[in-house]
Amino acid sequence: MKLKQYQTDTLDILRRFLEEARVAGPKNAYDTATKTPELAKRLGRYRTDYTALDGLPGAPYVCLRLPTGGGKTVLAANAIGVARDAWVEKDYPLVLWLVPSNTIRLQTVEALRNTRHPYRQALDDQFEGRVRVFDIADFTTIRPHDIRDNACIVVGTIQTLRVNNTEGRKVYAHNENMEPHFSSVPKTMAGLEQVNGSTEATGNPRFSFANLLHIHRPLMIVDEAHNAVTGLTRDMQARVNPCAIIEFTATPRFNSNILYSVTAQELKAAEMIKLPIILAEHDSWQTAVNGAIASRAVLAEAAKGEADYIRPIVLFQAQPKNQEVTVEVLKKHLMDVEQIPEDRIAIATGDQRELDGIDLFDPTCRIEYIITIEALKEGWDCSFAYVFCSVSRIQSATDVEQLLGRVLRMPYAQRRKDDALNRPYAHVSEPSFGVAASALADKLVAMGFDEQEAKDIIEPAQGHLDDTGLFAPRERPAPVFRHRVTASPDVIAALASVGIEKNISVVAKEGGTVEIAVTGRVAPELEAAIAATIPAQAREGFAEAVQKYRVEIRDQLTPAEQGEIFRVPRLLTEIQGSFEFADPDVFMEFHDWSLVSHPARLDEAAFAIRETARSFEIDVDGNRVAYQFASEDEQLALDVDVEGWSPQNLVLWLDRQLRQPDINQSDLLKWLTDAVGHLIGPRKIHIAALMRTKFILARKLRERLASARLTEQQSVYQRYLFAPDARVQVSFDNGFQFRDGMYRDVKKQRGGRWKPRKHFLGADGLPAFDGVEDGEEFQCAQAIDSLPEVKFWLRNVAKNAESFWLPTAAGKFYPDFVAQLHDGRMIVIEYKGALLAGGGVDDTNEKRAIGRLWEQSSGGNCLFLTVEKQLGDRDMRGQLQDKIGG
Repeated sequence: MKLKQYQTDTLDILRRFLEEARVAGPKNAYDTATKTPELAKRLGRYRTDYTALDGLPGAPYVCLRLPTGGGKTVLAANAIGVARDAWVEKDYPLVLWLVPSNTIRLQTVEALRNTRHPYRQALDDQFEGRVRVFDIADFTTIRPHDIRDNACIVVGTIQTLRVNNTEGRKVYAHNENMEPHFSSVPKTMAGLEQVNGSTEATGNPRFSFANLLHIHRPLMIVDEAHNAVTGLTRDMQARVNPCAIIEFTATPRFNSNILYSVTAQELKAAEMIKLPIILAEHDSWQTAVNGAIASRAVLAEAAKGEADYIRPIVLFQAQPKNQEVTVEVLKKHLMDVEQIPEDRIAIATGDQRELDGIDLFDPTCRIEYIITIEALKEGWDCSFAYVFCSVSRIQSATDVEQLLGRVLRMPYAQRRKDDALNRPYAHVSEPSFGVAASALADKLVAMGFDEQEAKDIIEPAQGHLDDTGLFAPRERPAPVFRHRVTASPDVIAALASVGIEKNISVVAKEGGTVEIAVTGRVAPELEAAIAATIPAQAREGFAEAVQKYRVEIRDQLTPAEQGEIFRVPRLLTEIQGSFEFADPDVFMEFHDWSLVSHPARLDEAAFAIRETARSFEIDVDGNRVAYQFASEDEQLALDVDVEGWSPQNLVLWLDRQLRQPDINQSDLLKWLTDAVGHLIGPRKIHIAALMRTKFILARKLRERLASARLTEQQSVYQRYLFAPDARVQVSFDNGFQFRDGMYRDVKKQRGGRWKPRKHFLGADGLPAFDGVEDGEEFQCAQAIDSLPEVKFWLRNVAKNAESFWLPTAAGKFYPDFVAQLHDGRMIVIEYKGALLAGGGVDDTNEKRAIGRLWEQSSGGNCLFLTVEKQLGDRDMRGQLQDKIGG
């Protein structure tokens, strides 16, 4: 299962945190990570000071926040390998995987044991198939060789371990079957619960599963961690003695050390969830039910055009037995009033479990309507659920969050061809739309969505517009061109074929006429296609109507909607006789280099090991990393020969850890052999010491490898772009084409009275600015918008696939703004504050240099400017005017 970009980003942040924690400690690593401008902005109100675990200050403890539908479990499976390499540093760690309920525990065990399931495949990929999965109820089946030779995943509930009194709990009880695990453990080892119940080391420890965990210091994965919070949980963690805790939840506590927060828009962009939610309010429960049925019918028709099988399903939330619209009342209404066949309805409550054993994804399954009250079975997941309908007022209805979460998941995690199938639908009974929308937003916040994005992802259904409530700041409905012509059936059919595009409809009317409706702009090519289809005598009237419509709506459409061409030229450079995109990755494809020419001979300042009585320390670039010996079998001296520990085996292990797709494996093996030979030979470090510290060694060599690649990349970057014989040009033919809707999934600027007049995507399409609201970057945008020479401009979003970028030696540079002038020239603008925040003076100079090269290669068609808040006596607007005029 290929991870989505936001999942990869989340794991990268986790890896960087754990690697830094290994050297600088968890608190310093957390502060370093979350104080970067990018993460600080992303975390927002979730950013707090680091809170260490009681009694375990050295164990990293962080939370990763993903809204409902974000794939927390597959991310957790992949996080084990990350933690193994960056923190645990054992080939086969012991993992305690905690979930909130027994139902989810059994489902998780089943999935992790199924070798065809994506969760298990992620584990097998990381540990080369050497994985054992245990239900915590079966802990006595775990053998010492399982823990020694495999990654062991033990799945349990938080409640199993969370107790005040350990007496009578099997996981804490003395069990003779567990004795083999304790044969090499010192009987006086601190922290083990004794047979008499004390934790004072009396030399008589219990042979218990809890003590086994305490010895091996498991990695603790906690799913839906917000359910785990009590003082007893902290006490339980001290008993278990985890080496690290990684929590995954949609609704974290604010003292959970939240390291990363994924947004709803990222899930939508990754095609994981359906958004926005289309909300329709109704004045009675009967009309709400009817509206839900109608929505399902439209979706079912749309699904016929999809390559994948989809059968849209409605989830009805009935009222409890002591209220008006019970399960029985609602089912009778569906059958008697709405004429729904009984075999298309299923009831899923605590008493009636009509979904058990049914595969809702099966094309032969007839169920289209599911009635429940409080909740479906925990872990229930059917992405065919599209419509949610509550017969209660949504403000007072309980358990709405869980049911609403069921309709958010995208079928097959892939955007559908018909846009109607990319959205979920909610039908609720409320007297006021503003009340319904606000209540639904509150429910979404309870599901883990940010307060602002919860409001942003709700849209009113057609006919339910609200100009004063929650949706007042939204875009106005797009204008619609309507024109009637007399047409024969053949003409109607021809018009219908033209109307395949989503913004066109062709509807037959009375008297042999047809109404042509176009939403938004009528493009010239579309006008020509329609004119060629309608009768000749109707064409003049049609052309006049189109022209009149264009004049009427000019002020209502953004430059993008009006069809303005906004294309920025791309930088090209000559490589081996042909012009190629100026991209460091492209440069490296044409660059023949060898890793062997960058030997990784680590001196004492970079890597050193020293042994003490019960631990050893590694010095890495001036930072000291300490390791404790956990048990007698680990108290081997660092210079003792061990079978299988050889330079050749270490090189092979490092090769698996460091293998890169663009580096020849034979080169890598030579490079690693030289690095290990230097440590064993001139440095005189025993192979046992290197094997014991191989994860740190791998990390250090990975850094050296990255440094070697960057050195080569900088060299080739200079050669192809800045050398005296470099041939560079810009090309509009291969340029960046900006278009309407390009930033649909990017967070927009909200609030404030300023509405830009010239933004290419309109005021409502303006992406949010970096830094504080109304900050310096915002002021720079105001200065650009105020210039009479500017025709239109764009807020250029960094790291977006459709944004403009220029190459740097290490990657890509996304300037803050791009503008087109009335005289046809382009100007690219970077605000200097953002440059300095990104990497300092050297970074600023590199970006300024590539910007000037792009400008100089354009033949006067392009300008590049670095704007400062104040430069001499010139403010931002003055600097812009100087550049444009000069």
